[in-house]
Parts: sequence; structure tokens; C-alpha cells
Amino acid sequence: MKYDFTSIMDRRGKDAIAVDGLGTSPGFTPDAPKPGFDAIPMWVADMNFPTVPTIQQAILERVQHPAFGYFQPTPAYYDAICRWQQVRNGVSGLSAADIGYENGVLGGVISALTAFAAPGDGVLLHSPTYIGFTNCVTNNGYRIVHSPLVRDEAGVWRMDYEDMDAKLKANKIHVAIFCSPHNPCGRVWERWEIEKAMEVYRANDCLVISDEIWSDILLNGHRHIPTQSVSEDARNRTVALYAPSKTFNLAGLVGSYHIIYNPYLRDRVTAKSSKSHYNEMNVLSMHALIGAYRPEGEEWVDELCEVLSGNINFACDYIAARFPGVQVSKPQGTYMLFLDCTQWCSRHGKTIDWVEKAGWDVGVAWQDGRMFHGPCALRMNLALPLSRVQEAFDRLDRYVFNA
Repeated sequence: MKYDFTSIMDRRGKDAIAVDGLGTSPGFTPDAPKPGFDAIPMWVADMNFPTVPTIQQAILERVQHPAFGYFQPTPAYYDAICRWQQVRNGVSGLSAADIGYENGVLGGVISALTAFAAPGDGVLLHSPTYIGFTNCVTNNGYRIVHSPLVRDEAGVWRMDYEDMDAKLKANKIHVAIFCSPHNPCGRVWERWEIEKAMEVYRANDCLVISDEIWSDILLNGHRHIPTQSVSEDARNRTVALYAPSKTFNLAGLVGSYHIIYNPYLRDRVTAKSSKSHYNEMNVLSMHALIGAYRPEGEEWVDELCEVLSGNINFACDYIAARFPGVQVSKPQGTYMLFLDCTQWCSRHGKTIDWVEKAGWDVGVAWQDGRMFHGPCALRMNLALPLSRVQEAFDRLDRYVFNA
């Protein structure tokens, strides 16, 4: 491969909560490992790979100029997004007018939500649910109504359209948050699935806030279908949210964007996001996106997805062969595993707390899945060099599941 996905980066002391945050926030962060084990960061959703060099080059080039005053996003910023969406997602006709900056995807979620719903209103989300959605929606006074995803006979997570429709009607809900690809389950929705979901939302006059931050992280040949692309109604009903942060490990730089085609929706969301006077772009964040969305970035992402596919395949095969009673639906996108330990815990008389802590003790810093509405689940980040993934599973084999 052209890019480095095998070196083990030492992130200690480099502002990474993935490693420096261990043991600092009981109940949220994993505990630090016991003596004799190094930490393998597999919880917070960032990556342990060096990013594409064109990002650093773009930032360093801008830093050479010694003034960092007020600025406006340049045409190069919008052109980079339009080109990326065209090349990666087949989006045509996107213009700068359809694009708006957001400090983060969750900030965009709240701008859209508060523009079209009042505190106390219900909001439909699928469960398992990304903890960021749970926190930001409840912090702003909204009532979450879950429509659980269900696993079919092949173990694939599916939407329950009848349940979605019933809950939208019963709770008089007119705003839904849709996650595509889905975090934490890793589903990359097929076109027919999105079409059917959008028909349910249309029938209930429901605005759709579509979080598509994971749209570049695709495994084993799966393809992302933008929610706005499935119909003219979807195009006009949806606030879509994207970012280079998940793709290129840029969360610490801050910077997301929305795509909104409908002028009325766009005006409402833009007006709401401006009210805090905090939703302003950082000049280095702008240059980081421009550096990421170059042809070199495309090549890097293709290699990244190949590496992540290998990691996912290794992990799922290992679980199937060595961890009876641990269930996992093989992700089609993202780099997260969502492990259901219900059967294993029942067979061995253990709790999910025991399993979680046993992993932490030997340096496998995975994450409590109950925060994501998985009653006996763990979430596991596989965006590490394969050697680290292999070491983590060897430890789980020897010290946890087959101790």
C-alpha cells in the first residue's frame, strides 16, 4: 500500500482522550489496564492511523502566512465538497448555496431540530442509538421515541417500518433522526430500505435529519446511498450532515457541513445555527478539509477501507470460531463492532460489567454498549493496525471469553 496503516502510533501526551482519558471519567471512559498490559484504544470513535499527508501539508502551507484574521470560506472550500460528493457519492448538481458550515454534526442536528420542533416534542430514532444523539436531544429538552432495529434470520439489522409508522402517529412526531451508515450497528442501508423509510416519513409529514458522517467508511464493497438521492421528496425533506472528521480523523480540528436543497429548510436551519454566534469556521479547519478532499485523499480512503475490511473480517471470523455465545452482525460500514454478549453471559453466569472490566484489566479498552441501548452489549473500535487488533483478540481469548 502507498500509505501507512501498520505503524503503531504513540498517542500518549498528544491530546488523545482515546489513551490519555482512560480512567479519568468513571462510568464513561474505560479503566486503565492492570500492570503488565498496555492499553489498546478500542472505545472512542477515532482512528489510530496517521492521516493523509495532504491535510498536514495544507495546514502547514496556511500557517506559513503570519496573519489569522477574520475570513470567509473560499470557493476552494465549496468546490472541494462538491467534487468529493460527486466522486464518492455520485451527487450531481450540488452548489455552494446548498452547503453550510456546522461546528459539528451534533450541532447541526440541534440546529435542525430546534428549527422545526419544540422542547417536549417527540423525536424518532432507531435503537441501538448513538450516545451523541441521546445526549444532545435530551439535553435540549426533547423526548426520544425509539424504533428498535431488528436482526433478520441472517443476523442483518433491519428497520421495522410498521413500528416506525405507528410510533410517529401515536406520538405525533414530525422530526426524525436517521443515521446512514448506522452507528453503532454498521448497516449501510440499501436504496430500497431508504426509499421505504422515506415513504414512512413522508406519510407522517416528518422532517428527516440524516447523519451521514460515516458515508466514506465502507467495508467489503458496500456503497453509500445519500438519503437525499432516493426521491424528489427526500431531496426536499432532508437535512443531511457530513464531515471529513470521521473519515480522516480530524475531530480535534472541528468542522462539519450540511447539505440542504430546500430553500425553506435551509433558511430555517441557517437562521437557527446563527443564533449562538458560535457556529463559525476555523481557518485551519477549512484548509484541512481542502487538503483531505484531494485526489490523494480519495486514494487514502480507498486503502483505509481495504484495511478496515480486513480488520472487520478477522474480528468477525475470530468471534465465530472462538467466542461461542457472543453475537455480532458483521458491519458493512464504520469501523465499530457491536457485540451482543447476552448468550455468553447467561451460559457462564457472568454480567456484562464483569466482561467489560475483564477486558479493561488486560488493556482492551472497549466501550459499554448500554450507553447505546444495547442491554448486554459492548462497542469495539477496530480502526487500529491489524497487529493491535490481533493482540486485543488474543487477550480476550485468554483472559475473558475462554479464561
